[in-house]
Amino acid sequence: MALLVGRWALAQSPTPLVGGNPIIRTKYTADPAALVQGGTVYLYTGHDEAPNNQERYVMHEWLCFSSTDMVHWTEHPIPLKVSDFAWAKDDAWASQVIERNGKYYWYAAVTHGTIHGKAIGVAVADNPTGPYRDARGSALITSDMTASKISWDDIDPTVIVDAQGQAYLYWGNQSCHYAKLKANMTELDGPIETVSGLPQFTEAPWVHTHNGWYYLSYATEFPEKTAYAMSRSPTGPWQYKGILNELAGNSNTNHQAIIDFKGRSYFIYHNGGMDEHGGSFRRSVCIDYLNYNRDGTIKRVQMTTEGVQPAK
Repeated sequence: MALLVGRWALAQSPTPLVGGNPIIRTKYTADPAALVQGGTVYLYTGHDEAPNNQERYVMHEWLCFSSTDMVHWTEHPIPLKVSDFAWAKDDAWASQVIERNGKYYWYAAVTHGTIHGKAIGVAVADNPTGPYRDARGSALITSDMTASKISWDDIDPTVIVDAQGQAYLYWGNQSCHYAKLKANMTELDGPIETVSGLPQFTEAPWVHTHNGWYYLSYATEFPEKTAYAMSRSPTGPWQYKGILNELAGNSNTNHQAIIDFKGRSYFIYHNGGMDEHGGSFRRSVCIDYLNYNRDGTIKRVQMTTEGVQPAK
């Protein structure tokens, strides 16, 4: 049975009181990604499970929530776990789900079981809430495919399909990589390239479009802020435009998803603000409005505790 979640939970009420940031109060949630399907938004998050006395990432599964108004959220059964990738060892890090041809593809960062370092897998389902299954039986990206001095550079996948139907995968830590995907969404379709024009890139790329522009936002420096660049093409050249979101309170990381829904644009992120135990390893997803200037640039996000109003 689905669970209604929010700031307050009234167990016996069909319409519990909700609202404000963080938006999920029953579990720690991190690394948000969102998918709009008609009149519903599907929110996919990591699950921070570190005990209150441990300062480390403990993440074994991903979570899924849905909403028709960006305020009332329904939790669905756990759709994907690290153990669903037989070749993976642990660490359910950042991910994103995208729809194509009636299938839902979930790109997720994990620790590989036999190849040293992080890797990116892809799972598939027939509906956005799953259950998802490994679409390949092997990793799509492994650390031996990218030249790096660190073992955690192959993380934080984001995917977009352009107007011509070409899919692109972006990912990375310290360097932002990208590659074309074949129409089956489970194989690379060409070489791995490096994105230029992203000063002080740390991690967490997210690519979206708006009024003919491509936007590549990303975490910058550490502790992390969110910056962004713009281009007329998914392959660049990218022009850096500055800071989009400031430090997210007491969370060292800053990870964003950007969507349009029912006439408004939204910036989805995490901070450590759910309770006195919240922080860099016990994070919580928040939502605030995103606003564009007339020239297509984006105004800085105003982070609030009030959050957003129900979308009409």
